[in-house]
Order: sequence, then structure tokens, then C-alpha cells
Amino acid sequence: MNFRHDFDPTTLREYDIRGIVGKTLHEADAFAIGRCFASVVVRGGGTVVAVGYDGRLSSPSLEAALVAGLKASGVEVIRVGLGPTPMLYYATTVLKAAGGIMLTGSHNPPDYNGFKMMLGGKPFFGKQIIEIGRMAAAGDVVPEAVGSDRALDVSADYIDRLVQDWDGNRDLKVVWDNGNGAAGAVLERLVKRLPGQHTVLFPEIDGRFPNHHPDPTVLKNLEALSAEVRAQDADIGIAFDGDADRIGVVDDEGHMLFGDQLLVVLARDVLKTHPGARIIADVKASQVLFDEIARAGGQPEMWKTGHSLIKARMAETGCPLAGEMSGHIFFADKWYGFDDALYAGIRVLGILARGTEKMSAIRKALPQVINTPELRFDCADTRKFAVITEVAGRLKAEGAKLSDIDGVRVSTDDGWWLLRASNTQAVLVARCEASSNAGLERLKAALVSQLEASGLAAPDFSGENAGH
Repeated sequence: MNFRHDFDPTTLREYDIRGIVGKTLHEADAFAIGRCFASVVVRGGGTVVAVGYDGRLSSPSLEAALVAGLKASGVEVIRVGLGPTPMLYYATTVLKAAGGIMLTGSHNPPDYNGFKMMLGGKPFFGKQIIEIGRMAAAGDVVPEAVGSDRALDVSADYIDRLVQDWDGNRDLKVVWDNGNGAAGAVLERLVKRLPGQHTVLFPEIDGRFPNHHPDPTVLKNLEALSAEVRAQDADIGIAFDGDADRIGVVDDEGHMLFGDQLLVVLARDVLKTHPGARIIADVKASQVLFDEIARAGGQPEMWKTGHSLIKARMAETGCPLAGEMSGHIFFADKWYGFDDALYAGIRVLGILARGTEKMSAIRKALPQVINTPELRFDCADTRKFAVITEVAGRLKAEGAKLSDIDGVRVSTDDGWWLLRASNTQAVLVARCEASSNAGLERLKAALVSQLEASGLAAPDFSGENAGH
């Protein structure tokens, strides 16, 4: 049978393949992804691909089509079933599978779904995803063959491995918010293995997300968790996104710790056993994080935003810990270098349970700065990168102090501002951080001036400044 397939171009993203089910993403796309990805695996000498899926209503049928495509290229498919993305990463890693594919829409709305991939133990992204599109359009696949598939429940082994790194020495009272995401069943079993008192909110896996949207970086989505932490006088609250590769944390007072604040806490701990180590964070992170890593004896490195990009940089540098503002936390210290919110949760609890300070005291002791929330505003895919090039050119001509590792991050005496193009959406992303309100206004004005010079309107700054 001759194979050829055209993807909707909007679905081939920097870090994954993602679209709206029934509109830009169909079962035929899932089959084609399997057919092409397995061809890459086979041409590289591999024979085994692990597959998992999340709790979205479209996931079972898309998973079946994906598996059919993989088998049609002759590979053995290990189906780990419904669960969190990091469980699929874990299975791919410990089973030494040549590749892994997780079928998940992550934190997108319920009508989305997508595919996150690993090849040879590394993230599969960027040009590799574009190559899948080229292969499908050209019919450039291995000859049709008869592969095989088998179900394998790795959840017990995964939970055992998570529990292995619990290192606290006192009981804690913990509230978890699964947000009806894919981690539910695993999380309920995990907390039974941990000391202390544990409450799990919204444990039922429900791809409609009836209680709140599964994005733990948005304050509104943490309201139920914060309220329950305060009601129970708990030590900490931990939330996940839809596929549990991103973590959100609230302290004992119900206040959110931003991703960069959480990384300060984790970095200080890791640097005790890895003195002088490099710790990587993305360009959206607070200057406080980079300063605190240096103060704790580490080498801070600012890197490009994107879980695949950070993982690749970690592997390249041998770094033990990295993180993003978005709540992706990557441990290579004792763990496998991939982003796992369940594992990050275990490590946070260990730090808290070995110390005497409350999480709220740790948060309040951090240097206080004032920043805008992450500002996202529409800009056509065909224009967004050009805007960044224009802004960078003008700033360099002015002699501004800037990093262009990912967009432009401009440092001034007041603080810094960032403008970058999203790799996954037709938007520009901006953020400003200062030590004073007056300084923040000057940074916002500088940002607006550059946007206007490229013909764009000012973003909406009306959201409350997020002091941290």
C-alpha cells in the first residue's frame, strides 16, 4: 500500500505535534505519525517504541491509530496505557526502548490533543518534527511490515522508583490537586506510600476538566488548592498540569510559589551535594533565581524556553537540575533528566520534611521584586520572529545590555524586560521585572516603545503585578 499524508501545518510545533481534534488533528494524522516515527526508529537500527496516553476523550482512539501506524513500519509497540507523561518517559528510559510517544494535549483545552516524542533517550523536537511532515508528504517511509504490540503496566515500578527518593524525616500534611489530569490513579497510589497526611483533590481522570483548567501556573486554577491548604492548616499544596510534567506549588499560607521561586528552593538543596554545579533556567525566570543560584555556589545558566530545549541542554552540559517558569522541573540528580512533576513534588516534600522552616518563611525570605505577569499578545506566525529581529537590531545599535539566547532580554539599572516569540502559538511573550514600581513603569515604557517601532500596539498590562 502506498503511503502519503499531509498534516495541517499548524500542528507541527517546536516541541510536539498538537492540534484541535476533528479540525486540525485526526486519526489519520496519528497513523501517519506512527508510520513516519517508526521509520526513523527502524532506519536508526531500533525495534521498540513505548506509547502512553492521557485522559482526554479523544486519546484512546488516537492511541489505537498511532499504534497501527507504528506497527505498519514493523516495530514492537509497548503500550503503557493511561497515565502521566513522565511515566511514559520513565518506561521508555528503563526499558531502553528506541523511542517513546506520549499522546497528550497537556494543559490545552479539552478539544486539543497532541504527541510528545523521545528518540534514543533524548527529546524529539524542532527540525525532527518538521522532518516527520516532510516524510509523510513524500511517502518517505520504510516498506510496510507487520509489527507487534503488547500491553505493559509499569505503574507499580514507577511508583516504587518515585518513593525510593523520598528523604524526609518528619511527617507532613499535604494537599495535592490532580485537576482531573492523567496522574490521578498513579497519584492516589503514590500518596498511600508516603508518610504523613495526604488529601488528593479532583483525582478522577476526566478529559473535560470539569473543576478547573489544568494549568498550575495560573493563580485562578490554584484557588481550590489554596483554600484546602488553609482549611486543613496543611504544610504545602502541590498541583499538576493535565499530563503531570509541570508542577505548581502553594505554601502553608496558600500563596503560590512561582516556577523560578520553586527552583531556588530545589537548587539550594541540590548544590549541597553538587557544589559548583551548573543550574539551568529559561529566559523568563527572575534575576533573583540566577543571583540565588550563584549565592548558593552554583553556576546559573540562562537558556531558551521550551522543555525539549532545556532537556537537550542539560544532557549536553551534564547539569543536575534545570527548570522553567512554566513549572517544568528537570532532575538529573538521582533521576533521569526528564520533567516529572510527581518526582519534583517528592523532592520538594523531602526538603520541607528535613528542615524546620515553613514554606511560607522560605518564600518570604527571598529577595522581593515586582514583575508583570507573563504577557501574551497576538502576533502572526509569519511576523513574530521578524519583530524580534527588528527589536534586537535597534537595541544593539543603541548599545543596550541584552541577551539574545531566546528573543531579547534587556537589562537596565531598574531590572530587565523580555520579549520573545512563542514557539507554539501565534503570539509574542513579554515580561518585566524591577525592584520598584517606578522602575517597572520605565521598563514597561521601553518595551512598549520597541513594540510601537515595529508597528505593534502595547500589551495589556492591566493584570495585577505579581510581586515575588
